[in-house]
Amino acid sequence: SPCAACKLLRRRCAQDCIFAPYFPPDEPQKFAFVHKVFGASNVSKMLQDLPLHQRGDAVGSMVYEANARVRDPVYGCVGAISALHQQIAQLQTQLAISQAENVCLRMQHS
Repeated sequence: SPCAACKLLRRRCAQDCIFAPYFPPDEPQKFAFVHKVFGASNVSKMLQDLPLHQRGDAVGSMVYEANARVRDPVYGCVGAISALHQQIAQLQTQLAISQAENVCLRMQHS
């Protein structure tokens, strides 16, 4: 059966299809998001420009970014990273406060 990319693009899936190893037929949404964000032609060019051993990681990155762009069209994964940085800062502040309270309690008991 054709890969998810060829199925979406409504073309015959050739034996040497560049998309087939990375976009299996049972995961159509994976390619749909990548196609929507990057375009099939650009994805094909990016994959062709990479060595074979790096293509899987590149597809994983494109899928991650495409999913993030679908959820947040303006910031994409940068928005998620920013939110995580804010969460880390808040947790570090809470930790510092807890540590300070712990020191105060130890001093009171001594």
